[in-house]
Amino acid sequence: MTTIQVWSDLLCPFAYVGLLRLRRARARLGLDVQLEHHTFPLELFDGPHPRRGTDTEAVGVGRIEPEGQFRVWAGPDDQYPHTVLLAAEAVHAANAQGLEAGEELDLALRQAFWTHSRSISHRKVILDVAGAVPAIDTEALATALDSGRHRADVMADFAVAQTDMIKGSPTFVLADGSTATNPGIEVHWDGPWAAGFPVIDADDATVYDELLKRA
Repeated sequence: MTTIQVWSDLLCPFAYVGLLRLRRARARLGLDVQLEHHTFPLELFDGPHPRRGTDTEAVGVGRIEPEGQFRVWAGPDDQYPHTVLLAAEAVHAANAQGLEAGEELDLALRQAFWTHSRSISHRKVILDVAGAVPAIDTEALATALDSGRHRADVMADFAVAQTDMIKGSPTFVLADGSTATNPGIEVHWDGPWAAGFPVIDADDATVYDELLKRA
């Protein structure tokens, strides 16, 4: 079985778009490819996630990927998840149960935030989301989270993310060591990030077919 590493942040809309497209292409092509999720923790580079940033991204990026069902944050302001490090730990803990478990929890957490405005920074919300994922042993996940042992995995990923090996979120790393960062999409910001608006200059979803064939 072939493995593709996925380096991303849970609140990166381009990563969500890329994963949806990769999964669709994998199913369409019938390829036996598994995903190994790693953390590209934007908040450790830039500080707390700003709601204005994700709201404008939801509007701008949602236009190119309807399956994502992107929505601006509709929950209470004081429940907006400015940090998702615990959720990233949960994905690592799920990986330890099997890469399918990690992939499905990662996707479920993205859906919970981008579509349902759930505060995926909170332990209870993370475990509730995990409870709806058949591949997850939720009790084992809770034990892993409470031990804190997967914070070391997140920080080890952060150390790699600070090198030239990983260019941004999302970056896909193939078995031959080649990488693709935000493949198929070119974007610029109209105005300052988190205050302006993302403008999609080019969008080609077919690049994921070629990415999987290369893998």
